[in-house]
Amino acid sequence: MNGKMEFSHLDEQKKARMVDVTGKEPSFREAVALGTVRMKPETVRAIEEGGIAKGDVLAVARIAGVMGAKRTPDLIPMCHPLEITGIEIGFRSFPERGEIEIEGRVRTVGRTGVEMEAMTAVGIAALTIYDMCKSADREIVLTDIRLMEKRGGKSGTFVRNVQGQHK
Repeated sequence: MNGKMEFSHLDEQKKARMVDVTGKEPSFREAVALGTVRMKPETVRAIEEGGIAKGDVLAVARIAGVMGAKRTPDLIPMCHPLEITGIEIGFRSFPERGEIEIEGRVRTVGRTGVEMEAMTAVGIAALTIYDMCKSADREIVLTDIRLMEKRGGKSGTFVRNVQGQHK
């Protein structure tokens, strides 16, 4: 690079385009994203104890996250439709600080990565938690959706360190 940032989704005239991945060889790719849902500590406890009127919040959010990852190219204009080979959605509850952390892990064997699918999975799972709990807690905040790891492809491996910077 010449000191300038280069954006692969812009053509020579700086117009948006979908990147052509025809010439790339398929390879294993994986991405992990995290996000946080902040709420009242009693809301986290109600979720854990099954006390939310709409039902099992985390089970529904897990399904929604999987569906979101699969629908990413329908939501993000320049994303390629991918054959996703695996999606895992996990949750960690921290009632004492009023947080639920969401992890989305997406895998494929393909010509382009699954970072957007992992982050979309986390975002849709977070929105589902909000939707199911909003009548109990109007102050829920969805925050810090970020890529934590990616593996595969020409750019190799990325792992975010604890300070939020990449290695």
